[in-house]
Amino acid sequence: MTPTTAVVTGAASGIGAALARQLRPRIDRLVLVDVDGERLTSTARELDAIPAEADVSDPAALDAVARVAGAPAYLCLNAGVLSADLGAPWDVPAHEWERIMATNLGGVVSGLRAFVPTMLSHAAPCSILITGSLAGLLTWPGGGAYAASKHALTAVAEQAALALDPTNISVTLLCPALVKTAMSDVGEAAEDVAQRAIEAMDDHRFVVAPPQWSDAIVRRAQRTTSGERPEVPSF
Repeated sequence: MTPTTAVVTGAASGIGAALARQLRPRIDRLVLVDVDGERLTSTARELDAIPAEADVSDPAALDAVARVAGAPAYLCLNAGVLSADLGAPWDVPAHEWERIMATNLGGVVSGLRAFVPTMLSHAAPCSILITGSLAGLLTWPGGGAYAASKHALTAVAEQAALALDPTNISVTLLCPALVKTAMSDVGEAAEDVAQRAIEAMDDHRFVVAPPQWSDAIVRRAQRTTSGERPEVPSF
């Protein structure tokens, strides 16, 4: 019987590490990807996992991971970075736009390119989790390149879900609000967010978003279709 594998990017800490811990009992082999080699080694040792130090903004690096991992039963494209400048679009330097887009958007697109063809070649059911953000479903006045990258991820996840609908691969988009990680001192526990994400993958649900923001998401869609100006989201 072919061993089952899970691949998690951005796995050294935060949501990625939480996803890895909860997936570990389900699979035979766990491949953890992160650019932080020291933390990655520690997390991999804790979980008896295979560490793959790689920068997801480098497509060749993810291709190399895919050659090692094969076709994962669970592919969690979770790696992401926060912009150093969360102001208006014109206030964010060009190099910040490039850095954020290369990791938050490019890292997911490269992950899909590296793994999906092999996953499609296997008849067994597979799940892809893409970590987006509430900032990719709603828009605030600031947010810089980070917010734009997460909005783009929403479109990529929808494209992937539609393209893979008749196949053995399901797609889930995780859109948390604030999570207590290296990116934020406040918010939900990463373990709770990871648990909901895995439950959604099991149920083949597409979006996981905080329920308290549901009305704001609906209002945004209504304002868009009616041609009204955007509003600052609230719940």
